[in-house]
Amino acid sequence: MNSRIKIGIVGYGNLGKGVEKSLQQNPDMELKAIFSRRSPDYFSTTSNILSMEEIPNFKDKIDVMILCGGSAKDLPVQSLEIAQYFSTVDSFDTHAEIPQYFEAVNKIATQNKNLSLISTGWDPGLFSIIRVLGESILPKGKTYTFWGEGLSQGHSDAVRQIPGVKLAAQYTLPNQQALREAKLKNQPDLDIPSMHNRKVYVVLKENFCSKEIEKAIKTMPHYFEPYHTEVFFIEEEEFLKNHQNMPHGGQVIRTGFSQENHFQRMEFLLQLENNPAFTSSVLVAFARAVFRMNQENKIGAISVFDVPLGLLSPRSAEDLRKTFL
Repeated sequence: MNSRIKIGIVGYGNLGKGVEKSLQQNPDMELKAIFSRRSPDYFSTTSNILSMEEIPNFKDKIDVMILCGGSAKDLPVQSLEIAQYFSTVDSFDTHAEIPQYFEAVNKIATQNKNLSLISTGWDPGLFSIIRVLGESILPKGKTYTFWGEGLSQGHSDAVRQIPGVKLAAQYTLPNQQALREAKLKNQPDLDIPSMHNRKVYVVLKENFCSKEIEKAIKTMPHYFEPYHTEVFFIEEEEFLKNHQNMPHGGQVIRTGFSQENHFQRMEFLLQLENNPAFTSSVLVAFARAVFRMNQENKIGAISVFDVPLGLLSPRSAEDLRKTFL
C-alpha cells in the first residue's frame, strides 16, 4: 500500500474542524498538524495544534496544506506566505477578485515549484464546474445560479471583520418568483441581486453605533452593496440560541436549445444540513488531486477547471471505469 497523503490544516474554525473530521473518512490521507493564530492553550482538544510560526518547520513533512481562513482578510495574505513552502488548497470565494488572486498565488507557487488550487468548495467550486458543463453542452442558452436558503460562512466572516461587530450571521434567500422564472422556456433576464435577498443578524460590541455598522454592511463591495439587505441587531443570548446551525445550499440551472430548437434544462441542486462540513469534504477531495498532480510536476496556481475528475477519487482509473462508467 502506498504511503498516505500528509495533510496540514491552517485555521481551526468551523471549516478547519470540518477538514479534520473529513480526513478521518479518507484512509489514504493523514493529518500531520493544525496551525492556528490562537495559542494552542486556547483549545480544549487533543488535536495537534501549533502556532502559525511553526509552519516553515514542516516543509517536506506535509504534502498539501488546506487553508481554512476567511476570504476577506486571511487567505489573501496566508496563501501567498504558505505557497512558498507547500502545495495548497483554499476556498477563496470573493468572485470578483479571483482573477487577481489567481495571478498573485500563481507567481509564488510557480517560483517555489508548488501547486496551489484556489477557490474550491461548492461555490466557487462544484457550481463553477456545473456552469461550465452547462454552457459547453447547451451553448445556446442561459445559466442561473441561486444560493440558499442558508447561512453564508464567507459573508458572515466579512461582517465579523467590521469594527464593533461581536457576532454575525448572514443568510442568503433565493427569490422564489425568480427561481420559478429561471426554469421557463422564455429564458428571462435575471440579475443576481434581484434573484436573492440577504438577512444579517448582528451582536454589537459595547459603545458602537448600530447605524454606522448597518451602513458599513450594506455598502460592502462584492458582498452586500448590490443586494437587498436587511440588518437586524439582536442580543447575544438570542444569537446563541437561534443562529448556531449552518445549513446552506443552492442550485445551478442551465436552460437552452439544442438541435432543431428543442428546449432542454439541466439542474444541479445542493441541500446542506451543515455548510462547513460539506465544504471541508470538497477541500479534502481536491487536496488528493493536488497531491497527485504535483507528483507529476504540475506547479503554479490552478482552478477546479484544471483538475481531472478521476483524481478526486481514491480509486484507480481502472476501478473508476469498471464501477462508474
